[in-house]
Amino acid sequence: MTLLDWIVLGATLLVIVVYGTWQTRSSNDMKGYLLGNREARWFTVALSIMATQASAITFLSAPGQAYIDGMRFVQFYFGLPLAMVVLSITVVPIYHRLNVYTAYEFLEKRFDLKTRLVAAILFLTQRGLAAGFTIFAPSLIFSSLLGWDITITNIVIGVLVITYTVAGGTKAVNQTQKYQMAIILLGMLVAGVMVVVLMPPQVSFTDAMYFAGKMGRLNAVELDFDLSSRYNIWSGLIGGLFLALSYFGTDQSQVQRYLSGSSVTQSRLGLLFNAMVKIPMQFAILFIGAMVYVFYFFNQPPVFFNKVLVEDTRQSAYAEEFQQVQEEYSQAFFLKKNLALELATELDNGESALAEEKMNALVAAEQRTQELRESARLLIEQANPDADTNDTNYIFLTFVINYLPAGLVGLLIAVIFSASMSSTSSELNALASTSIVDIYKRVIKKDGSEQWYVLASKFITVFWGLYAIVFSLYANRLGTLIEAVNILGSLVYGTILGIFMVAFYFKRVGSNAVFIAAIVTEVLIIYCWVAEVVPYLWFNVIGCLGVIIFALLLQLFIGQEPRIEQDIAEEIE
Repeated sequence: MTLLDWIVLGATLLVIVVYGTWQTRSSNDMKGYLLGNREARWFTVALSIMATQASAITFLSAPGQAYIDGMRFVQFYFGLPLAMVVLSITVVPIYHRLNVYTAYEFLEKRFDLKTRLVAAILFLTQRGLAAGFTIFAPSLIFSSLLGWDITITNIVIGVLVITYTVAGGTKAVNQTQKYQMAIILLGMLVAGVMVVVLMPPQVSFTDAMYFAGKMGRLNAVELDFDLSSRYNIWSGLIGGLFLALSYFGTDQSQVQRYLSGSSVTQSRLGLLFNAMVKIPMQFAILFIGAMVYVFYFFNQPPVFFNKVLVEDTRQSAYAEEFQQVQEEYSQAFFLKKNLALELATELDNGESALAEEKMNALVAAEQRTQELRESARLLIEQANPDADTNDTNYIFLTFVINYLPAGLVGLLIAVIFSASMSSTSSELNALASTSIVDIYKRVIKKDGSEQWYVLASKFITVFWGLYAIVFSLYANRLGTLIEAVNILGSLVYGTILGIFMVAFYFKRVGSNAVFIAAIVTEVLIIYCWVAEVVPYLWFNVIGCLGVIIFALLLQLFIGQEPRIEQDIAEEIE
């Protein structure tokens, strides 16, 4: 990185931290610290929701996912718009009228304390680890591509986030996320434009689209119903719907974003804005990955994108074999490049018959380069059996560092840092809220003052921040990051959603039935994950329906009379 890149990166991060700390320094009671005094306007709520979900993992891993597997990952989000509409109609007004600090307060009013605690503990378990993921993701890549020490990078990111999150609470998170999201969108727009501009002069944007489509990188929708397929329109619409309902309706890191809205209308508008924007935004990010794939038809990519593992292999007993694979890879690339340039010329000249023949040759050349990439990967694995040989997470940042001009590299790295910080700050804020409101204040110390609970919230925020940093130091085998974090969420989201669905829609079911049903269902989901029964998106469906079905059956045997507080009974009528 150049001096200009360092200036852009440092200035961006410094402004975010200082602004968030200074602007919100006066949050000194529970409502102010945990809910930002419920004064956020809809655009603040909307951008905060987007920034919470769009972690560094999104911008590091999603373009690489499209590079390797095409754009079909976008189907993961197809259920989100409907989920936002459902939540806006049902959940948002209930949470606002009950004046709750966390989503799990509602469960005690509807069921009892143990049900509230089991949902809160499931959330804390999942979200605490996820916070470590969001810190670790950029640190892993930067350490490999820039030579930064991964431990120091983890600590720097974690400390920056802890600073303004502890200082200002929810309002600090909301205020900083507006600007973080603006930086993120600007950076990705620049990256999308630059990847097209840097194509050879004879390769038009239409040509690039043609290459990407023919190579299967624009496969945004797959209509076949196949339970063995991780991403298709059905898993996205059904599994994605259940995941989005749970994530945005019961995950405190998201619920806290719209609980801070100044009214039901402002919170609803924030959610509905995301319903309209999320799929196009994710489509654009994946499309950038597809364009990077085409870019590397004309600019030789590494045979393996994690250069640390490449260097390790060059120093191993497999160095000679690896060198031979690299030489063959270079030869195969130049053949592919020449074919691609000739094809672009024929497309521009309207020679469709010759273009089709040339495309078949190009497909064969691409298959050869992929075979050599696989050979290199196997040699790396033999040289270091403990290495993570999935290099998907390194693809996009390799392009940024190697090909973007000075200043833009710093901007794009600031984007990744900003995304990591925005997502982590929301997670720490939500972890602190749930820990204090649902456990500490409810079970451990029930008679503390407002100032005491604010102080305790700050200490618990520091605790979760340190916990996330420590976990990030050991999270060294995540595979594709964007999938890893969603798999982790899918292990608990379905169960939590099932508890809430019973609470809202099955008024005859009591606390004991739903509590046992939740435990049984969670064990079932863990089994499905370990045994690889179905792709992870279906865990959300299994979890939700499992809790509902088991709770209804158990209620028949237990016969417990449901206990519902009067204000809750009125809200769910």
